[in-house]
Amino acid sequence: MAASEDTGVPGDGVPGDGAVGGGAPGDGAVGDGAHGGVAADEILVGERRGRVAAEKHSRRTRRGRAAMLVVATVTVVAVLTGVVAALAQPRDVVQMVEPTATTPVAAPTSTPPAPTETAGPTETVVATPTPTSTPTPTSTAGGTPSVAGDITAASSITVLVNKLTPLEPIEYEPADLVPVTTLGIPSMNGHSLRSEAASAVQTMFTAASAAGYALDMTSGYRSAESQTQLYEGYVADLGQEGADATSARPGYSEHQTGLAADISAPDAGCVLEACFGATEAGQWLSANAWQYGFILRYPDGVTHITGYEYEPWHFRYVGAEVATAMHEQGIVTYEEFLGKPEAPDYAG
Repeated sequence: MAASEDTGVPGDGVPGDGAVGGGAPGDGAVGDGAHGGVAADEILVGERRGRVAAEKHSRRTRRGRAAMLVVATVTVVAVLTGVVAALAQPRDVVQMVEPTATTPVAAPTSTPPAPTETAGPTETVVATPTPTSTPTPTSTAGGTPSVAGDITAASSITVLVNKLTPLEPIEYEPADLVPVTTLGIPSMNGHSLRSEAASAVQTMFTAASAAGYALDMTSGYRSAESQTQLYEGYVADLGQEGADATSARPGYSEHQTGLAADISAPDAGCVLEACFGATEAGQWLSANAWQYGFILRYPDGVTHITGYEYEPWHFRYVGAEVATAMHEQGIVTYEEFLGKPEAPDYAG
C-alpha cells in the first residue's frame, strides 16, 4: 500500500517506516526517532481515538443534519401540501359595493311580498245537446193552440166547422177553387178544392200510387145550395134525426170550405162506406194522410165529440203543421186538439 503523509497506515497496527522512527519494518519495535516509542504509541492511540471520536462526531453531525434536513423537508412538504389544499378550496368572492350619493341603496322591506296565486286551469264546460222534441202547442187566451191560427174566419185553412160552429157567412164560397182533374187527380165527379188543398191531394195521391194504391176523389167542394139539396134528401130518407147523424146542414158542412175531400179506392170497393177503413188503401190513408196536411175528421168511436158517425173516407185539410202536431200528440179529433167543447148535436 502506498505511504501516506501519516506516520503509519491506519488500522494495520504496524508502525510506519518514515522519518519519525528508525526501527526495522515489521518487527514490532518502536522506532528510534525524536519522540521515542512510547510517546509515538500514545500519540497514535490518542490520534486514533480522536479520529474515531471525530468520525463519530462527524457521523452524529451528519446524522443530525440529515435528520434536520428530513424534518425541514417534511415541514416544507407539509406546508406546500397545505398551501395547495388551501388553494384548491373554492372561495366565495364577495364584492362590496359601497352606495354612492347618486345611486341610493333601497332598504330591505320588513314584510316579504305575498306569493302570487297562480290561477288553476279554467275548466271547459261542454254543453250537452238538448234532445229535440215536438213542443206541445201553446194556447191562446181562448184555449186554442197558437199553431192552429185563425179558426173562426171561413177562409182560414184551420177554420173549425161543426154542429156548434157554422161558417160565417152561411153562404161562404172560396175564391181559389181548382178543379182537381186539371192537376191530374182522378175524380169520378170532377170536384174542386181550394188551391192549397188540391196540391196536397195531388202529392198524396202520387205517394199512394207509388205504394200500389189507386185512389179517387169522390167528393170535394159543395156550395151552400148543393149542401141544402143533399141534406134534404137525407131528411126525406132517414128523417131529421137520421139526417143530422149522417149529413151536415147547410152552412155547417166542411165540404163548403173547399178543404174536405171524400176519398175512395174503386178497385177496393166500399166506396163511401165504413168498410173502406178496413181496406189496405183506407189503412194507408189513415196512417199517412197527416204527412200531407190532412186529418181523418170523423174517426170511429168519437161521435159524441164530432157529432158524426165514423167516416173513414172523409179527410180534412188543416195544413202540415197542425196535422203533424195532432199525429205526434196522438189526438184524434180536431175539437180536442183545439180545446173546444164536444159538438154531438146542433144547438137548436
